Amino acid sequence: MRAMGIDPGTAICGFGIVDSDGSRLTPVTYGTVQTTPDRSDADRLVTIYNSLHKLYEKYSPDIIGVEQLFFNRNVTTAITVGQARGIILLTAKQAGIPVMEFSPLQVKQGVTGYGRATKEQVIDMTMRLLGIRKKIKPDDAADGLAMAIYAVYSSHSRQLNRKVQL
Repeated sequence: MRAMGIDPGTAICGFGIVDSDGSRLTPVTYGTVQTTPDRSDADRLVTIYNSLHKLYEKYSPDIIGVEQLFFNRNVTTAITVGQARGIILLTAKQAGIPVMEFSPLQVKQGVTGYGRATKEQVIDMTMRLLGIRKKIKPDDAADGLAMAIYAVYSSHSRQLNRKVQL
């Protein structure tokens, strides 16, 4: 199975792609789609849209994990993240790739075993699980990889639940 995790954002949209073979996880690629604030919101969303399509075509993920919309205080940030999430959901649907949505708490719990793990703890465990030795930068790319790992775990869990219910 090949899972792609996406950390939505308009300025920086992180992604990570992971292959799984049983319990073995292998990193395929990771990075970011970046836009600049001097461009219009529409232009930035088009850049994300086109970049995601290229990634789907090149890497053919079986499933996409994306972070649910979560905001604490900054409504403006929530709106732009929501716009990026809309593009992610749209492009995945157009490509026929199933999407799983997760809260940050679920991903932290699934990857580190602790729902209140720090960003550094999540990055460290993501690197350990994938055998990556060099620190993953930027953090948005690490978040994409963590999301991909959790998408694999959740997908395997759902498959097991289906078998048990049969």
